[in-house]
Amino acid sequence: MTGPDDERTRELGVEFGPLARDLEDHQYPTTSDELVEQYGDAVLDLPNGEQRLRELFELVPEERLDSAADARAAIFNTVGDPAIGRKGYSDRTPPALGEREEWPHESF
Repeated sequence: MTGPDDERTRELGVEFGPLARDLEDHQYPTTSDELVEQYGDAVLDLPNGEQRLRELFELVPEERLDSAADARAAIFNTVGDPAIGRKGYSDRTPPALGEREEWPHESF
């Protein structure tokens, strides 16, 4: 998905919205606390809900971030279950180790 001026705002299932531009334009190095101070109320849309940046970075206070890529990585590392689309889903055949098989072994 793209935002204004065709910039990319969705990555790995997380919709950053205007925060994508804010992270790119921010001066680095910085800390997670500084990002929360400036953008803490920004909402990230996830496949099964949403979370504010403040909620995510509570888990990593005072983490040093050297770039927008570091900030996005910290976000990806802290989003929980709402970021997972279909739990246990795999498009691989046969099922991956630990996955349940839900189709019969019949061939037509």
